[in-house]
Amino acid sequence: MTPLFGKLPAFRLFMTNAVHSVLNNKRHGLQGIVPLVQSVEETPEPIPTTIKGTIPPWIHGNFLRNGPGKFEFGNKPFNHWFDGMAMMHCFQIADSQVTYRSRFLRSDSYKQNSEMNRIVMSEFGTLTVPDPCKNIFQRFLSRFEIMKPTDNANVNVVKYKGDYYVSTETNFMHRIDPDTLETKEKVDWSKFVAVNGATAHPHVDPDGTVYNMGNSYGRKGALYNIIRVPPKNEDPDETLHGATVLCSISPAEKNNPSYYHSFAMSENYVVFIEQPIKMDLLKIVTCKMRGKSISDCIYWEPKQETVFHVVNKHTGQVSPVKYHTKAVTTLHQINAFEENGFLIVDTCCSDDGQILQVYLLQNMHKSGEALDEVYKSLSMSFPRRFVLPLYITNDTPLNQNLNTRPNSSASAVCLGKDKVFCMSEDLHDGELLDYGGFELPHIHYDKCNTKPYRYFYGCGFGHLVGDSLIKIDLESKKLKAWHQPGFYPSEPVFVPSPNAEEEDDGAILSVVLTPTVDKGSFMLVLDAKTFEELGRAEVPVNIPYGFHGTFNASV
Repeated sequence: MTPLFGKLPAFRLFMTNAVHSVLNNKRHGLQGIVPLVQSVEETPEPIPTTIKGTIPPWIHGNFLRNGPGKFEFGNKPFNHWFDGMAMMHCFQIADSQVTYRSRFLRSDSYKQNSEMNRIVMSEFGTLTVPDPCKNIFQRFLSRFEIMKPTDNANVNVVKYKGDYYVSTETNFMHRIDPDTLETKEKVDWSKFVAVNGATAHPHVDPDGTVYNMGNSYGRKGALYNIIRVPPKNEDPDETLHGATVLCSISPAEKNNPSYYHSFAMSENYVVFIEQPIKMDLLKIVTCKMRGKSISDCIYWEPKQETVFHVVNKHTGQVSPVKYHTKAVTTLHQINAFEENGFLIVDTCCSDDGQILQVYLLQNMHKSGEALDEVYKSLSMSFPRRFVLPLYITNDTPLNQNLNTRPNSSASAVCLGKDKVFCMSEDLHDGELLDYGGFELPHIHYDKCNTKPYRYFYGCGFGHLVGDSLIKIDLESKKLKAWHQPGFYPSEPVFVPSPNAEEEDDGAILSVVLTPTVDKGSFMLVLDAKTFEELGRAEVPVNIPYGFHGTFNASV
């Protein structure tokens, strides 16, 4: 058993140290990125951009982005990057020309904060203070109020039943107009299914069925719930009607469930990864009483293993076999597929759980050696593959590697009838170390989601935010990169070319920010095959660094 459980962790520790050694030698005095996390004004009417190079004429539609855009009200700033008020962005592309507009989401949080000119609604890392207009007794009593979930949906742009929504991780989404970015309707998940929230990263089947995950909280503790939303029908006002809970999974600790940001899905299975980033529900319920934010109630439990739960999408049955690995953190999955009796799960993961605490705005406002220290404290995320053998029986041999896939260094060892211990393989070679970690992965989703695939794209993290764009070929594990010093690209989004036959026939869209150049932001277009720049659309306004988005093709 030593070769399987001894050498691989030691090698990964060596590689982790090597990453920081390489980066520390190359990066001293990291450039400040304060302009990327500062408040900006909205641009509600479309404005023209300046085109450099060529925007392919076949790209026709809206490139939509979401992220925080306002970081204070009055003289009170938010504490955490994730707390900024949601700002939506739309690059409308037609006939090789691009216009840009942006709007703040008219959430209740935004409207109430604006009306009072102070932070009224608590966010992930920011706790509201009692209303100064109340008397001492009223302010004391307000400490005992239950914290209300925010509707500041600043994480992603998602699609349900043909409609576009902006979402976060609470029970609230907002339906938007993808052309004008107007806020149309607030939608509460809990009105349709018994959940207290849902992720901002749903998955979609070819027929339009959408799967998501959300927690529910009751007297007996928390449950993880797999949600299924049926395809669109003829009722234009139905929003999430017809959504059902496919199944519920009990946490390892009922009052300390794991935090999760996304999940994986193959053709026949949903895969939930229960990681040892834990949420203390008692502390969360008593946040206001103790004067703490939600982020203060989340902690890393490195002695607890990470567990893969596999759920049959058709029956809702949860596999009794649990697939364990060492303590890792994963925020974003790349893809998952089934092949020859194995369930392959590709994910970006790191060996530490402090990532949520790193992105305090006080950290992101640092520069030079102080920012270096913050960066060094961040455990880098890299693309890894887990190979889960699907058919475990009483006859399955114990204590030997069940992974028979050729050219795969991942291992899966059966320790009993309901436990398999897995170790991942790296989906990259040493060149990726030069670009820091890897996050915000994307694939050619319509063609490759839940299927075997060859290419994936993402951001290199040689800084606290993405500072390069990366394409990785799974056959060779070689990469292609777009990197220019002082430029900070956002999550890459793949847009297939018309009648594309090969997987990487298309373009990569990203928003690139330049903190040292005022109003220097631009939409970048890369040839997805060669990863060479085709063109850029320069925007005459400042744009903050965002999280996620999508491309809405026009006919």
